[in-house]
Amino acid sequence: MRLFCKYLKIHLKSQMQYRISFLLITMTQFIVAFSSLASVFFLMNRFHEVNGFTFQEVLLCFASILMAFSLSECFARGFDRFNTVISNGTFDRIMVRPRNIILQVLGSQIEFSRLGRLVQAIIVFCYAIPACGVVWTPDKILLLTLMVLSGVVVFSGLFIIHAALCFFTTEGLEFINIFTDGGREVGSYPISIYGDAIMKIFTYVVPLSLVQYYPFLYLTDRSSNPWLFALPLIACLFLIPCLLLWRFGVRHYRSTGS
Repeated sequence: MRLFCKYLKIHLKSQMQYRISFLLITMTQFIVAFSSLASVFFLMNRFHEVNGFTFQEVLLCFASILMAFSLSECFARGFDRFNTVISNGTFDRIMVRPRNIILQVLGSQIEFSRLGRLVQAIIVFCYAIPACGVVWTPDKILLLTLMVLSGVVVFSGLFIIHAALCFFTTEGLEFINIFTDGGREVGSYPISIYGDAIMKIFTYVVPLSLVQYYPFLYLTDRSSNPWLFALPLIACLFLIPCLLLWRFGVRHYRSTGS
């Protein structure tokens, strides 16, 4: 943890060397995320509710997924851009250093400008939490926290899969973006509105439903099943096969010769 904090400090100092550029990139990230928020607003302004969920409730889903994705993209960016680490031979140097490989990859690239999306998620939360009609008891506050944290774990797991596949392809495979960026867009609404097929994919393949839709039913009192409270923790188990795939890739890695 001490080493990772040093990585954070180094990246923050380096990015602050060009403060105007950093602020502009952060604002760009905010504006890009705002386009998704605008689409939610215009849709709900026209139809008022989707599948029985009100605008304020949809915003709660939107903010929780956006916050999870923003934190994951900021701190797990090293895995998302791992193809460059492979292709330029940097991973060879990483392997001979006497430190944990995953920690080094995490620390290889941390983009604080991605927190522009996090700012928007916080703003949406500030509106949606008091306006959504949820009676906020301690267990629901804890559940909302678990939804965000487990979302970070799931998105980070997807980035790890993307990185692990680079051991065999060198270049990153774009289809992973269906589950990362696509998952962020799908999670902007309660996932049940997309039908059974999409619901099953994001439950049994990529467990975003476990960190968004099912706990959301508990938050909004649409279900009192106490097992829904445990689903975000179960979703964190998704990280296990992701790490196993990563370990398999490391064992079969052969230098690119760069």
